[in-house]
Amino acid sequence: MRITELLTEATIDLNLSASSKSDTIDEMVKMLDRAGKLSNADRFKRDILKREEHTTTGIGDGVAIPHAKSNAVKQPAIAFARSQSGVDYDALDGQDSHLIFMIAATEGANNEHLDTLARLSSMLMDTSFRQQLLDARDEADILSIIDRKENEKQAEDDSSSEQHNRQTILAVTGCPTGIAHTFMAADALKDKAKELNINMKVETRGSGGAKNVLTDEEIQSADAIIIAADTKVDRDRFGGKVLIEAGVTDGIHKPEELIKQALAPNAPIHSAEGNHSSSPRKQGNAFYRHLMNGVSHMLPFVVGGGILIALGFLFDIEAHVPDSPTYHPFAEALNTIGGGNAFGLMVPVLAGFIAMSIADRPGLAPGMVGGFLAAQGESGFLGGLIAGFLAGYLILGFKALFKNLPASLEGIKTILIYPVLGIFTTGMLMYYVIEIPIGAFNLALGEWLQGMGTTNAVLLGIILGGMMAVDMGGPVNKAAYTFGIAMIAEGFLTPHAAIMAGGMVPPLGIAIATLIFKNRFTREELDAGKSNFVMGASFITEGAIPFAAADPGRVIPSLITGSAVAGGLSMIFNIGLPAPHGGIFVIGLVEGSAFLYFLAILIGSIVTALLLGILKKPIKN
Repeated sequence: MRITELLTEATIDLNLSASSKSDTIDEMVKMLDRAGKLSNADRFKRDILKREEHTTTGIGDGVAIPHAKSNAVKQPAIAFARSQSGVDYDALDGQDSHLIFMIAATEGANNEHLDTLARLSSMLMDTSFRQQLLDARDEADILSIIDRKENEKQAEDDSSSEQHNRQTILAVTGCPTGIAHTFMAADALKDKAKELNINMKVETRGSGGAKNVLTDEEIQSADAIIIAADTKVDRDRFGGKVLIEAGVTDGIHKPEELIKQALAPNAPIHSAEGNHSSSPRKQGNAFYRHLMNGVSHMLPFVVGGGILIALGFLFDIEAHVPDSPTYHPFAEALNTIGGGNAFGLMVPVLAGFIAMSIADRPGLAPGMVGGFLAAQGESGFLGGLIAGFLAGYLILGFKALFKNLPASLEGIKTILIYPVLGIFTTGMLMYYVIEIPIGAFNLALGEWLQGMGTTNAVLLGIILGGMMAVDMGGPVNKAAYTFGIAMIAEGFLTPHAAIMAGGMVPPLGIAIATLIFKNRFTREELDAGKSNFVMGASFITEGAIPFAAADPGRVIPSLITGSAVAGGLSMIFNIGLPAPHGGIFVIGLVEGSAFLYFLAILIGSIVTALLLGILKKPIKN
């Protein structure tokens, strides 16, 4: 039943003269009675007032909806009154009411009538709808406005009902830096789900934390779960549900494949204990996933600490040293906070979260202790990596060893057995076995880097710069970036300068190409090219991914070549970079010439742009 079947011109008053709640009720009851809707006006009024005694029906926002189910109603009806000056209706928000709908329902009102009245109440929540009613010229206009809005509301309800009947997949996406891949995978999955007429909600675990978090109710009602992430995601909440696991790049490039796997009859069911029958995710990715979990938690310490150190260098490279002629106490504070503390925690956090990714919470303490031993000793960053994996797999071994303990002793595992044995064995192995050879390797690496000739330095810069463009945020890119961070931790700043230059080139080169060679790109790509200026300047290599995915054979070689040129030039110019992230915004903090560093990035970007113009074919419109 439609609202306009219950509301007629005879029950509309656009110039209500009453100013009080009591008088308004009187006027509207009389209007319904005159229209022949009531068998006993006095009794209906008493029922209306009885309802008002319970709670005022002045719902706020200038609206009141007095209503009652009464045996004094002959025929279900709605009366509408509009007051230009407003009625003091004891509204919940204290405002006067200008739009008053009186609803007269029969004692045994059926569901159809009640649904219609509920729809009216929902429509009145719309600000623009209320304004249209206030601006209406006459009774016919009121009915037309309500009819039109009800059509819209009915369409929304039908769409919602259709959506409710569709299959529902939930997803979680995450990447180590949480800047671009996380959200690109989420968008790809949602777009493909929409195309396949499937409901989808995606929880993103980016640099700002988890967004759009999946609720327990949503998980219980979902048909399947997809995790497309290169960082650790809590899977225990998905016990008993179909669970598909993949890397974040699979979420970007293979959304349809993941969705079809999730809805397949033989899709794997995840158990609450974390085991599931089978999984399409290759176990070979586990190493990368554990490593990236450590890197993602370490990054805030590296970025924050590195930039604070770099800011201290603005005073002078030796300004933090008390005996230096250029000493400044603020520079010393920046160096202590950034280098002594934030950087001091970098390796322990890396190791701790690698171990936690492998063995869950019991791995955290042994991993952090092993990482701290590495940071305090000579094995440094590489030792921390080893400590994280060592601690994680040792804890897994202890879990297997003590899995048959009596249930009464279950509680002491996590608070006594795992911490004591985990810290002891990890610490002893780090102290007596790992520290000496890895420390010697680090010393040799440092001597090689310091004594490296120009040719070798340029070759290293070319390799590191090119790696940043191979998969633009994937494992190869992250391997180069992780190496650069390790070198910063050891005090060698030139490799990371080449890495950042190589990482900025792909989006910047594409952006330049879309300006110069417009006929090589689609309209959508030309629009996306503008945003790549910002992403490239911000050291977000992932901005180039859509272009590479659309034409990998031509785009990826162009990107790698330009990035390799930028990395090699950065090494030729002997540029050092203490800040591990920031792009153009930290270019003033480089050791060496900021102008030459900018020139290296610009030349690499132009090389990429020119190669794109040469290799890509013109698009025929």
